[in-house]
Amino acid sequence: MDDRTPRFLADQTRDDYADQTSADMASDEDTKPAPATAEPGALTNADLAAIHTPVLLEDCVDLVTSRLVERHAASTPPIIVDCTLGLAGHSLAFLAACPTARLIGIDRDPQALALATRRIADAGFADRFTPVHAAFDEFSDVLARLGIDRVDGVFMDLGLSSLQIDEADRGFSYSHDAPLDMRMDTTQTLTAADVLNTYSTERLRMIFKEYGEERFAGLIAKRIGEERRETPLTTSQQLNDLVDRTVPRAHRAPGNPAKRVFQALRIEVNGELDKLAGTLPQAALHLGVGGRLVVESYHSLEDRTVKRFMALGLHVDAPADLPVVPPDAQPFFRDLTHGAIKADDAEKQRNPRSSSVRLRAVELTKPIPPARRQELAGLIDAGYAGFAGGAPGAGSQGKRGGAKHEGKHGRGDRASRSSGRSSGTFGRNRSGRSQSEHSGHSDKERTSRR
Repeated sequence: MDDRTPRFLADQTRDDYADQTSADMASDEDTKPAPATAEPGALTNADLAAIHTPVLLEDCVDLVTSRLVERHAASTPPIIVDCTLGLAGHSLAFLAACPTARLIGIDRDPQALALATRRIADAGFADRFTPVHAAFDEFSDVLARLGIDRVDGVFMDLGLSSLQIDEADRGFSYSHDAPLDMRMDTTQTLTAADVLNTYSTERLRMIFKEYGEERFAGLIAKRIGEERRETPLTTSQQLNDLVDRTVPRAHRAPGNPAKRVFQALRIEVNGELDKLAGTLPQAALHLGVGGRLVVESYHSLEDRTVKRFMALGLHVDAPADLPVVPPDAQPFFRDLTHGAIKADDAEKQRNPRSSSVRLRAVELTKPIPPARRQELAGLIDAGYAGFAGGAPGAGSQGKRGGAKHEGKHGRGDRASRSSGRSSGTFGRNRSGRSQSEHSGHSDKERTSRR
């Protein structure tokens, strides 16, 4: 089979997803209320559009689709992978902007996948779209099942989808009393309640400190350990009240004092940072020359992970005093955003969920040399701890529901890929010379160009 032409899933797969129904919608603490609650399956495309406003849409469309048409003949349609399909707001725009493109939409939430599939079919793009129920760290396996080796664009819109935030019964929001669930993929077993009631207090402290950057992580973990002996923590209101009783009022940041704890739990339950750290190298290894990796992050841990990964391909991989830099040590990425793009005031007013976004993008400028491909492959199973200096439960998150990534790029066995070599790779810049520095650009944040 031609490695440029995907073996798209059978029509029955699309029909199965389109026939699935959605749950009731609720309002989010940071935005206007969603459309009125509807019976399962009754939400219209207009309702979905009101629920979900894509963040920095024009910038993302430009970064993902520009030059795709001119780079491809009709016989080799460009392939875009949306790793975080959600309600397909970005994907619909990608398909509309590039009429020859085929798009693979990955999402671990079966409900979101069903609704997105319906929206894309109603827009007339079903023949160019393949829905895949998977976590995005199964990237290589998904492409292998579809008979694809190279893609032209990879897009990631990290964090929660609007649908997940707006569903009160999923337990993601601290403004609604709901069961402490927080699973993005409702087929997995671990819930936020499991974490709170079974993890040691020391592990909880580390999670709140590392994933929530919570100043009072130790006090909160200690209080959880004390109270769960009497009554298990099972609802968001219980957790809200516990944190409210624990965090000193004189030292509180603006907003709900439990928001960092909720973030940390969500990251732990879903293995978000491990999955992100394992997906970025897979995406790079499957990009064709000229292909682009475009990522929207919403908190500092995500953005730091993306920034450090992209730096691997933007920097010269050689000692600073080397008189001649070998070709294999030259950068293989081009910085398209020159730092991070932020939402401007107009975007924030239109879409409050864009207030914390950081958009970064790179383009692959040449084939990645074998030695550096091996280095990237070694990062796939290293997890967030591989470059963050040791996250709580290092390496444990990404294994829950994670895929094996064997044999596609000559990576060797799992033990060698998980070795300590990768722990010093992220953030390393032996020469201090980067592609952005060569072109006179610094890594500064800037607002949207639109």
